[in-house]
Amino acid sequence: MQLKQYWLQISIYLTIFIELITCLFRFGFNMASSQNTKFIANITFGIRIHHGYIGILFLIYALVIHRQKSQIYYLFLVIGLSLLFSDLVHHFLVLWPITGHPQFDLFYPK
Repeated sequence: MQLKQYWLQISIYLTIFIELITCLFRFGFNMASSQNTKFIANITFGIRIHHGYIGILFLIYALVIHRQKSQIYYLFLVIGLSLLFSDLVHHFLVLWPITGHPQFDLFYPK
């Protein structure tokens, strides 16, 4: 399958997959990590790193190498879009209806 031809469809399927995994780990296993953010806050110095932010980094890199139009360009485009769309879906279509807040704070709550 050519990534060049189907990059948008693959991005949509990967977005759905990432969101399902995110919801399963966040709500399905009742893990201590989903209730207490100290373990992540210690690693990231208190800054919240959503996978959407990582997706933006992938898209920036894809923009830098966009003239090549190689497979790596489309790979970074697919991964970046999938991470960004999944984060947006998670915050606005999952968390906002449940909690009433999309949780886009830059730092973890104290």
